[in-house]
Amino acid sequence: MDLLKAYWSVDEITTNVIILMHLSGALAVGVLIGYERSFHGRAAGIRTYALVCVAACVLTVVNAYPGQWFGSLSTPPASADPTRVIQGIMTGIGFLGAGVIMKEGMSIRGLSTAASIWMTAAIGVVIGLGFYGAAISAAIITIALMSGVRSIETALPHTTMMHLTLKFPRAHTPETGPLREMMEECGWEVSDWSFQRGEGGRSFEYQMVLHAHAPAKPELLVQALDRLEGVLEYRLSPTRS
Repeated sequence: MDLLKAYWSVDEITTNVIILMHLSGALAVGVLIGYERSFHGRAAGIRTYALVCVAACVLTVVNAYPGQWFGSLSTPPASADPTRVIQGIMTGIGFLGAGVIMKEGMSIRGLSTAASIWMTAAIGVVIGLGFYGAAISAAIITIALMSGVRSIETALPHTTMMHLTLKFPRAHTPETGPLREMMEECGWEVSDWSFQRGEGGRSFEYQMVLHAHAPAKPELLVQALDRLEGVLEYRLSPTRS
């Protein structure tokens, strides 16, 4: 029983409270930076930035209290270095997280999942060191970010970005001006263009990055594309994860 109580001694609780204060600061900074990216329609938003910032913070701050590791009940031998173990764990988890990030055209998926995997590894390290209060706090932050922030992020002012590919017969390719006007009528602005000729010169392809600051309705654009004369194929996909 005394062994268990050591993990919740006054010194341990005080240390965990201090760590929680660091985590709160990291969470605030991650949310602010993430919202700036989310506002401009980038793939990584509030959740990804906040998770990475909090995970980096918790791994750094626990190293400031080596005397509190393992409930202050044991002193690692001089030849042991838990920080090298932590480094190896987080490097390996980084490769695992990279495996869940998928890029399809201009769409990037899995960034938040990768960040949550990295965060989960950081929580496991903190539990292994015996900082249970900090680990519980980090777990609550992670669950809140993954479950509740997406709806908040959607409700806040932000830029919606879409990637549009249009394919036409080479002899019936429209000019860019009418296409731009059609996008604007549907509430979208063209922020970037790319052009490609394929099938031995028989087809011509437009690739456009569209953005809208107000809540946009992609279905209106889809209806306009269905009525577009001469289009052979089109593909409309979000650029965010």
